[in-house]
Amino acid sequence: MAHGDITHIDIPVSDMAAATAFYSRLFGWNIAELPGFEGYPMWQAPNGISGGGLAPRGEGFTQPRSYVEVDSIDETIALAKDAGATVLMEKQPITETSAWAVIADLDGNSIGLFEGTVG
Repeated sequence: MAHGDITHIDIPVSDMAAATAFYSRLFGWNIAELPGFEGYPMWQAPNGISGGGLAPRGEGFTQPRSYVEVDSIDETIALAKDAGATVLMEKQPITETSAWAVIADLDGNSIGLFEGTVG
């Protein structure tokens, strides 16, 4: 994916089994836990492109969150802060080759940032 592409959408859920059954039946999503990501089942739409994860619902994560591919999380956070955004979660590693962070835009919308490749 390229800088600015929506790469992933997390959906907060309170019951993983029920949510997995619901989204599989409703949309035909393939939902599975991948090695190294236990407890975080990932979904893929039938188009083979769109996807995301089912993540535990919690304080600060009550609505779906889209993740945007960026060339550099550090540079994007600097630009976002300069434009008035707030950093909700600093850059965190996912794997040795990928990382994520979360910002809030000017209206308080939570936007995830993704850099790198998983795998």
